[in-house]
Amino acid sequence: MTPALADPFIIAHRGASGERPEHTLAAYERAIDQGADYIEPDLVLTKDGILVARHENEIGGTTDVAVHPEFADRATTKTIDGHPVTGWFTEDFTLAELRTLRARERLPELRPANKRFDGLYPIPTFEEILELVRAKEAEAGRRIGIYPETKHPGYFAGIGLPHQAALLDLLGKYGYATEADPVFIQSFEVGNLKAIRAVSRLRLIQLVDAQGGPADQPGTTYADMLTIEGLRAIAGYADGIGPSVALVLAPEGATALVGQAHEAGLQVHAWTLRMENSFLPPQYQRADDERGRGDFPTYVRAVAATGVDAIFSDFPAQARAALEKPVP
Repeated sequence: MTPALADPFIIAHRGASGERPEHTLAAYERAIDQGADYIEPDLVLTKDGILVARHENEIGGTTDVAVHPEFADRATTKTIDGHPVTGWFTEDFTLAELRTLRARERLPELRPANKRFDGLYPIPTFEEILELVRAKEAEAGRRIGIYPETKHPGYFAGIGLPHQAALLDLLGKYGYATEADPVFIQSFEVGNLKAIRAVSRLRLIQLVDAQGGPADQPGTTYADMLTIEGLRAIAGYADGIGPSVALVLAPEGATALVGQAHEAGLQVHAWTLRMENSFLPPQYQRADDERGRGDFPTYVRAVAATGVDAIFSDFPAQARAALEKPVP
């Protein structure tokens, strides 16, 4: 029997979003109670410039806005990062208006148990999340990391609602100022990370995917950024990369990316580990599970064995258990 794989730290993806509607204070609190090292809020802005936590600025799928007749005329189609998106958008609502909405489970077909929480929780502000972290740190007697993602920062800056000042001001207010503090700021774009690096010592993560490229860098692909030269360039403004799991664990085994990133001086935080078969590689799926879940512990350990420094998961408790269990 080999030792447990307990090295990667665990980032609760949108909170314990496998068990509570994502980006609610209830999801974050549950993740903290389950031992997550960091909680991850995706940040968008309201019409009046307040940072709030939503997976996207379009909120038709994560709130009950569609059943509010007073907001029916706010439905519209916008171009976000070059793609048409139809629905309701946070930047068209003041915070007071958003307060009248309630969160809903984003994946009700896969997570029907979470539907029992529909309608219970408001959209939290980033400041409320920081207040929750402070309170839970006092309760638990440990530091709890915060891992915000700037969502569509180029788009928001283009409509006069930039993330940077609001984000850094709030983090500074709550005592997060240096690389020693438990904060990582992440983005799929490049420009906002470079702008933050110019004025802040907080740690930064360049998110990358297996396809596409950063919305603010036309003609650049994530594949370009993951070459040896590209990784060295990222190391000039960021502290790590956040690749999709497929970039570090292929069907045939671990790829070279983790080693190459470490050689460039970058941490590697892989996203996102989920329990449902529909999110798992074929070798970890199980057709006999009545909840539609696969062999999550084996999957977690396989990802950890690639040498990643952290993993994002919708199920922080189960990810922690998989890492702490001795490997047969």
